[in-house]
Amino acid sequence: MSKEEFPHEKDLKNEVTPDKAEKKKTADKKTVEAEASKSEQVDKVKKLKEEFDNLSAKNKELEDKYLRSEAEIQNMQTRYAKERAQLIKYESQSLAKDVLPAMDNLERALAVKADDEASKQLQKGVQMTLDALVKAMGDHGITEIEAEGQKFDPNVHQAVQTVEADADHEKDQVVQVLQKGYKYKDRTLRPAMVIVAQ
Repeated sequence: MSKEEFPHEKDLKNEVTPDKAEKKKTADKKTVEAEASKSEQVDKVKKLKEEFDNLSAKNKELEDKYLRSEAEIQNMQTRYAKERAQLIKYESQSLAKDVLPAMDNLERALAVKADDEASKQLQKGVQMTLDALVKAMGDHGITEIEAEGQKFDPNVHQAVQTVEADADHEKDQVVQVLQKGYKYKDRTLRPAMVIVAQ
């Protein structure tokens, strides 16, 4: 038999049967469920993206705090190293200040004229002691400030008296040193007390 013998076959295919209706209903239900599932997945993706963005922001914030803390630690270590170097560099400063008056007294003792042989021997011993002290101070970076005949410098000289300038002394020139001044490395340990020409 050919297809032409059954003309109603085409109509039978389009006819809605309970099986077809059930299948269509199931298909529609699956489509609705699929769309609902897809919507849920989109919502989940949005939530995950928001959570990811929040975590990324927190991560950047923590990384920034970490880098700042690391920089602060390095700055503190640098400051500590500088302070330690300063302490080591100037560790003898207080001892030197305490020794200077003894040196002044030895110089005053040497300024007194010796009349007899015993006094001359004593003066010789005082001179040797002073020389040893001056050498020890020099070995540790403590040096005398040049003053007499120099131009007055308020950083290293302390003017305690002024005199008229004359042919021998120009204006602002140190005429006489009343007490020696000393430097410790690059610091003024004690300024020289001087008389200055005006």
